[in-house]
Amino acid sequence: MNVQVTYEGTPLLVERATWSGDVTQAARKLDVSLVNTVDGRTQAMRIEHGKELRLLYDGRELFRGVVFAHRIDDRGMMTVTAYDENTYLTRNYDTRKFTKMTASAIIKRLCNDFGIPVGSIADTGYVIPKLVLRDKSIWDMMTIALTYSRKQTGRRFFIYSREGRLYLSERKDAVVRWVLENGRNITSASYSQSIEDMRTQVKVIGGDPEKKPIIATAKNDALIKRFGIMQHIENVDPDMTRSQVEQRAKQLLAELGTVDDDAQVDALGNPEVVAGAAVYVRESMTGIVGGFYVSTDSHTFANGNHTMSLTLSATDDLPTLEYEPPPEPKQRKRSKGDTDNGG
Repeated sequence: MNVQVTYEGTPLLVERATWSGDVTQAARKLDVSLVNTVDGRTQAMRIEHGKELRLLYDGRELFRGVVFAHRIDDRGMMTVTAYDENTYLTRNYDTRKFTKMTASAIIKRLCNDFGIPVGSIADTGYVIPKLVLRDKSIWDMMTIALTYSRKQTGRRFFIYSREGRLYLSERKDAVVRWVLENGRNITSASYSQSIEDMRTQVKVIGGDPEKKPIIATAKNDALIKRFGIMQHIENVDPDMTRSQVEQRAKQLLAELGTVDDDAQVDALGNPEVVAGAAVYVRESMTGIVGGFYVSTDSHTFANGNHTMSLTLSATDDLPTLEYEPPPEPKQRKRSKGDTDNGG
């Protein structure tokens, strides 16, 4: 294992590097600790905000990002924090209206308008009738559009950064390539399960709620028999057709009718096992057995060792954000003194 961190192309004398990510966050993060002095009195290198850090693993680039914070003490010990380019998605806010556009087209437009370089952008397919988004970050706008599309089609897409560019890819059934097991590469583990957020029945309301509502209900009889009725209700875009409302109800039930489980695993490091990846786990005491998605990861490189701490889930916990249409402006009633010309 050969790990190297460079600042603007110059290798740093790093004592510790922590590379981390979360499927619900826009950007991955790199924290490094280094000795930034040669004589104990002055800095060997001036680290500037906005400059580039890269993390290389056996010559392959794992991370490319921008310095956002640094700190140094009187002994020359320095810490530097960088985020990949997708951090700018959370640092730009705007108000936008999108009409009859796919989520992928919305993402392309936002990237173009805010000068964010893009790689390949997968076609999400579904044309969203209308989105009015006020005072939202670019990340929230993209997440709302992807959530809206996923609820209609069931297709999952995720955003990530590679070599300074934004990519959008479809999350299909993940192929498990890595196995974690006690006695081999797991160093510690814990496991929990909960039905706190489970819903066994779903009601979706569309159309005009006062004159001609469209109501679709979906329920899981097996879950109701086992856990009782726990209903989720959701109001959707009034322009959606009956078939779209019914599809939304089915998709919501599939997502909400599950047992939440959470596994924490510490293991020997593998640079391929990051947030969004799939792993197979066998741990005898906790009973963790089967395929899981990585929700969060934190990789630590120090003293020639590579370890990782993972949060695992049986479900693919991609970020979601519900669309809430802004309230329609109320029409002011005309009084007898009103005239068409304002006079």
